[in-house]
Amino acid sequence: MKKIGILTSGGDCGGLNAVLKGAALMAEAKGLELFVIPNGYAGLYNLIDQESLVRLDQQRLDKFDATFAGSEAGHSRVKIKAISNPEKYNRIKAGMKKFDLDGLVISGGDDSGSVMVDLNQNGVQCIHAPKTMDLDLQTYSVGGDSTINRITEFVHDLKTTGKTHNRVLVTEVFGRYAGHTAFRSGVAAEADCILIPEIPADWDVVYQHLAERFTRRIRQSDVHSGTYTIVVAEGLKNADGSDIVDESAGIDAFGHKKLAGAGKFTCQEIQKRMKADPAMPLFMKETGMFVEGIYEIPEVREIHPGHLVRCGSSSAYDTNFGFEAGAAAVLLLLDGKTGVTVSKVKGRKVEYIESEKAIVQRHVDLEQVAMYEALGICFGRKPVEYDPIMREVEGVYERIY
Repeated sequence: MKKIGILTSGGDCGGLNAVLKGAALMAEAKGLELFVIPNGYAGLYNLIDQESLVRLDQQRLDKFDATFAGSEAGHSRVKIKAISNPEKYNRIKAGMKKFDLDGLVISGGDDSGSVMVDLNQNGVQCIHAPKTMDLDLQTYSVGGDSTINRITEFVHDLKTTGKTHNRVLVTEVFGRYAGHTAFRSGVAAEADCILIPEIPADWDVVYQHLAERFTRRIRQSDVHSGTYTIVVAEGLKNADGSDIVDESAGIDAFGHKKLAGAGKFTCQEIQKRMKADPAMPLFMKETGMFVEGIYEIPEVREIHPGHLVRCGSSSAYDTNFGFEAGAAAVLLLLDGKTGVTVSKVKGRKVEYIESEKAIVQRHVDLEQVAMYEALGICFGRKPVEYDPIMREVEGVYERIY
């Protein structure tokens, strides 16, 4: 192993530049050369046509900051298996041979990880550095903490406009069919209600919680000011288990429906119940807000932070994990490992698991949810009693995610 290629794939997020730097610095330390394959799997497929590759030596590394979100290597969403060219794998191998690349470090999520598994099964040596802000892999994934911090900040800050206008604010966030980012950011921002795909939403339960808490706050305020915040994951399901999707949004490169509309749908369900609730106009009159024909129920507003939650700066946690994951990936290639995902670096222990197992989707622990239900947060269902089990442990530190 003399020369290694590195690429990043899928959605952008925090920590990726730390993966690149960690891998490059470890390669330098071990006497290897590491080259960027730009534009993800599209760049890998078209490697044979490239004139040159950029080596990540110290001079090039000085030109980008590990704490910046996004990736200096660029991204694309390409499923190699779906390419019609029957010589696609040979084309990729020829491109790697052209630049004498002995193996690849690939940083991506479940879709990108599945392509990495496919490449490995077709004779391309590669190691997976886990990346997805959705946090739905079996390992921790670079990008998760940065995204959670960003969403937390937005939801917390939005309370100022919510209180000013006495609005219900619904913030829709990424996460597909796992609700980790909505769950963790909602808790951290002290959201009143968190709606995640793991719990189909019972809108009557949501409204009952909202009506009690929202109206109480405004009534008890000396200036009749209050807000109610909801964080909803894009992959939210109805109580009957059906998806909430915008059919006009189409599908992505991996055949997934482009989820859109959970926030809007949530607003509609709340407004529908507000209009049907005879107590709501009385509350509006009691607090001096009612104007017939104009302002008869409180406003319910939808917010889409969208790509703002994946840009900007990486958290310290993601920067640390990115350095470790990138460096560990190089060490695993040197050790002859292939087709595996970096799990963690624990002192001298570089831990990994088979990538096929690593990319199996992990969901929010509903027993953990029950604890926060006991603390008064609504999750769109009747609260489940939290029944703790006490046990003593040896005091070994484990990562929170």
